[in-house]
Amino acid sequence: QVQLVESGGGLVQAGGSLRLSCAASGRTFSSYAMGWFRQAPGKERDFVAAISWSGGSTYYADSVKGRFTISRNNAKNTVYLQMNSLKPEDPAVYYCATGSFSNTRTTYYDYDYWGQGTQLTVSS
Repeated sequence: QVQLVESGGGLVQAGGSLRLSCAASGRTFSSYAMGWFRQAPGKERDFVAAISWSGGSTYYADSVKGRFTISRNNAKNTVYLQMNSLKPEDPAVYYCATGSFSNTRTTYYDYDYWGQGTQLTVSS
């Protein structure tokens, strides 16, 4: 059974940085793409970033492009989201996810497995 466990959320000042991690288990991590999504209260779950199985291809939402970086370490079964220049509109619960595909996808219903989420709060 695939399990995803996010960590690294917390409170950070606007303009600051934070790195989220997502540890995966239950199948061959290196064979599948990974994604990050976020959901603010009262809003839909939005795509943030995705990375292909090898890490050679990444894709970002326009709202985070140039500020966030997704990466993965297949030896550690972990995907990361480095978040820089955080803005007041970035706070949300951040989820990592994966599915049965190896290349990047941006729609949440393509993803079969989800973590429990980690909260990001940004103070102004």
